[in-house]
Amino acid sequence: MALCVTGPLGAELQPLEFLGLRPGATLAATDEQVRRLGASRGLRCNRSTADPRVRDCKATIADPVDGTPLRVWLAAVDSLTGIVTVSGDLSGGQFEHWRAPLETAYGQSGARVQGTQWMMQWIRGRQMIRLTWRARPGRIEASVSLVDGPVLDGWQVRAATRGPADRPTCFYTVAPLRPPG
Repeated sequence: MALCVTGPLGAELQPLEFLGLRPGATLAATDEQVRRLGASRGLRCNRSTADPRVRDCKATIADPVDGTPLRVWLAAVDSLTGIVTVSGDLSGGQFEHWRAPLETAYGQSGARVQGTQWMMQWIRGRQMIRLTWRARPGRIEASVSLVDGPVLDGWQVRAATRGPADRPTCFYTVAPLRPPG
């Protein structure tokens, strides 16, 4: 199933974020938040050799609840974050500190399973957040990914007659979306 939307993010929709990280934020603002989360060196970025507008950035931060080391990876286009992923090996309690606030902020999503991997997803306007996890002995491998459609659309070669805001952004999901409860 695919959901395609056009137009700007509605004012009535709460912007997506996780640990203060937002899709579509500037690289400088994201670096500042990563430093607040314990990455003293901030983001370490490499510019793509194929496209100089693209940067691949990484950092290690501390979970604000218990200090567990978490990995941050992001792709930035023209210094705006298109994709931000936070991942780590969590206990069941730590995982609940990720899941519960997402459901409180964005509504019940309903978990979907594919093989051994579970997923919950929320879409607001042209942005998406996805919580993915897999149970392992004694831990849960989890990640939260934030995606900004307009930033990724801007990465495409601009057509002469259409700008990036005119093109639909599509997110693919394994289950029907439900409105926030």
